[in-house]
Amino acid sequence: MTWLYVVLGAMVGAPLRYLTDRAVQSRTRSGLPWGTFTVNVAGSLVLGLLAGAAVAGIGGPELHLLLGTGLCGALTTYSTFSYETLRLAESGSLGYAAANVLASTAAGLGAAFAGAALAGAVWP
Repeated sequence: MTWLYVVLGAMVGAPLRYLTDRAVQSRTRSGLPWGTFTVNVAGSLVLGLLAGAAVAGIGGPELHLLLGTGLCGALTTYSTFSYETLRLAESGSLGYAAANVLASTAAGLGAAFAGAALAGAVWP
């Protein structure tokens, strides 16, 4: 039964990733992959919230499978981040590639910490 929670979350996360990526990319003119950046930071925030909720004893394993593994697993994408960074570097945009790595890492970690802190404030 646990696999069903993962599948249900992924059924929402995968289309949400695609639609968010397309919506963000269509509004930017920069060489940076802002769509992938957006979904990865959003997923990191949600995972931070879930981690903070787990520390507070909120939500059971089903919620974490549904939202953490399923939704966030399908929403976030390390492989696309890696591919897009590689393509930037191969095209000679080394500055953009480095900025993508640094900004994505910093923002993702910051979002995860912010989510955990928010959860800690809501569920002390």
